[in-house]
Amino acid sequence: MMNHSSKLKQFLFCTTIFFSIIIFPVEAGKKILKIGAIPDQNQEMLDRRFNLFARELSKKIGIKAKYVPVTNYIAAISAFRTNDLDLVWFGGLSGVQARLQSKNAVVIAQRDIDKEFKSIFILNKKIKLRKARQLKDLQNLKNLRFTFGSENSTSGRLMPEYFLNKAGLGIKDFHNGRVGFSGSHDSTIALVNSGSYDAGALNKNIWDKVSENNPMRTKNIYVFYVSPEYVDYHWLVQGDLDKKFRKGLTKELEEWILNLDRKTKTEKEILDLFNANKFIQADASQYKKIESIGRKLKKIR
Repeated sequence: MMNHSSKLKQFLFCTTIFFSIIIFPVEAGKKILKIGAIPDQNQEMLDRRFNLFARELSKKIGIKAKYVPVTNYIAAISAFRTNDLDLVWFGGLSGVQARLQSKNAVVIAQRDIDKEFKSIFILNKKIKLRKARQLKDLQNLKNLRFTFGSENSTSGRLMPEYFLNKAGLGIKDFHNGRVGFSGSHDSTIALVNSGSYDAGALNKNIWDKVSENNPMRTKNIYVFYVSPEYVDYHWLVQGDLDKKFRKGLTKELEEWILNLDRKTKTEKEILDLFNANKFIQADASQYKKIESIGRKLKKIR
């Protein structure tokens, strides 16, 4: 005969199974809009930016949105290609790479600053060179210890290498015929500031923020050259998002991003974390030059 304790255990077990059957399929059936981004800065900054973005987006569209960090640029591109990320903040090159590998992916927005973006070349103060006045002055970087950011960064590798090539410099012209790849813009600043490298190239926007908010991190550095303008970062969304979630969702996402308003406290915070005044419309045709340069430098095949 079953004692009281055994009856209680059986009741609890049966109750657990019952609620598992009723509740868990519902939870499992809930679709989550997964947001990603290239890791171009330190993870703390990325977490602040994209977790807030995801929370506010969830409230707006009534679908749970979640930021999913990735380890590097290639991981972001791969996760988008395999449909493990639905909406991703890419740089110019990584966005082109992801779009070419993902059927019907759509460029939906860029920041106001992305239409006329710039890279900078920085030097450790121990390297006493006169600041470059024109592109050909980049030749003065010859034989220095030089680092790019990520190998797949538009503003930290692709466009700086393009400008170096236009000035007549190739990778073989740097110290020991090679260059470094720091992995991010923040790391490039740190490596040049410490003297581990003589020079580097990075996103001008991030440089401006770091030098303004944390001057100790840039105290041993000066800006050698500011590049010409080009287009860069943008939001890329999966082409089947409406089918996966609901009809019209892609348009809802685009409209919400484009209408983020600095007059609203939380939306202002989002824009500030993106270093933007506002988001503006964008489309794939703007990135044809990036694609062309990427193919020329064998970053797109």
